Amino acid sequence: MFDAGEFFKHRFSAHLKETSRYLKYIFNGHIAVAMLFFISALAFYYQRWLAELPENFPTALIIGILFAAVATYSPVRTMLQEADLVFILPAEHKMGIYFRNTLIYSFVIQLYLVLLAAAMLGPLYFATFANRQGSMYLLLLLVLLIFKAWNLLANWWMLRIRDKNIRTAEQCVRFLLNFAVFYFAVDGFMELASIATILFISLCLWDWRTSKQQFGLNWNLLVEKDIHRMQTFYRIANMFTDVPHLKTKVKKRQWLTSLVSKNIPLRRKATFDYLYRITFVRSGDYFGMYVRLIIIGGLLIWYVPNMWMKIIFAILFLYMSIFQMMSLYQHHRTIVWLDIYPVEKNVRQQSLLKWLMQLAMLQVILFAVLLAVLGVYTACAVVFVGGSVFSYIFVQGYIKRKITAVN
Repeated sequence: MFDAGEFFKHRFSAHLKETSRYLKYIFNGHIAVAMLFFISALAFYYQRWLAELPENFPTALIIGILFAAVATYSPVRTMLQEADLVFILPAEHKMGIYFRNTLIYSFVIQLYLVLLAAAMLGPLYFATFANRQGSMYLLLLLVLLIFKAWNLLANWWMLRIRDKNIRTAEQCVRFLLNFAVFYFAVDGFMELASIATILFISLCLWDWRTSKQQFGLNWNLLVEKDIHRMQTFYRIANMFTDVPHLKTKVKKRQWLTSLVSKNIPLRRKATFDYLYRITFVRSGDYFGMYVRLIIIGGLLIWYVPNMWMKIIFAILFLYMSIFQMMSLYQHHRTIVWLDIYPVEKNVRQQSLLKWLMQLAMLQVILFAVLLAVLGVYTACAVVFVGGSVFSYIFVQGYIKRKITAVN
């Protein structure tokens, strides 16, 4: 006899085992240490910025947008798998306890978003409304928790809807109502916040009524969304360790592929020069990750006032970029054809090291040019020389030892 409660315990235990397996690499990795420094530096400059906060700063608008985003983003982690479409689908009428437990689990694991938003926006709230008591902010957080729960239920009800356009429109309207509630509440317009709350509850009731009119759960959508979330988690974990379950998407990017590969000679020793370059451009998220790190690092260099902090951030993001691109070496580990290439392993290693060095030098040049534009010529020189030396030592030292140990 099928027991939905026992099935949830089994699936939940397997899910925790799988995620904890990779979480230990994430929180023990080098990137975690770098991110800790990054967050500490941001917190320091955040406090300095709050001390000079303009009187007309749109605090209510910012808190309204971020709190609405946290409340609206309430995905349901069902932990369903593709095989469930065959083996569990016939027992849908017995799955009530299972889905109730997944809703509770989904709410609990998303509380970190509420805590992060509260910690980040709390100083801004008290700096703007210094005359308000702390209990007002606590009440606002309580409202956020309640709306978070309602949004989670609304998301669950809307997962029964087959029409994607209806789901998207409903989510947009729900975000606007969430925003209206928090914006008016922060700004002190309680009457308008109450009207927005009534409209929000009406929308949730419409979601519930509409879901009851549907015939059965949309199992394909439930499985698709849960697989997508796990793949997102695997992509994050892949920054710190190899993840065999990660499914990568290949993108054409023909112009970029031709740009990075047009000068590669047709020689045996250049085999992996070509492979690693087109893998970087087309496979996984290497190119996107590299560009995002350059943009974020460039923004920090632009806005951070202290010269030495600009230098530290430049080296920090250079380190993060090189470290994460190191996984290129293992990207094709499941393709046996590479093992029969008539190319020595040291040639393969040197191809990767050369490509990582070229990516690192491109990033060094971009950061140095940005510092020159800002007129910080001393920092420009330090980043160019120090970044070049750091890249060479890190690539030829740490990364070379790591990829050699793989063989």
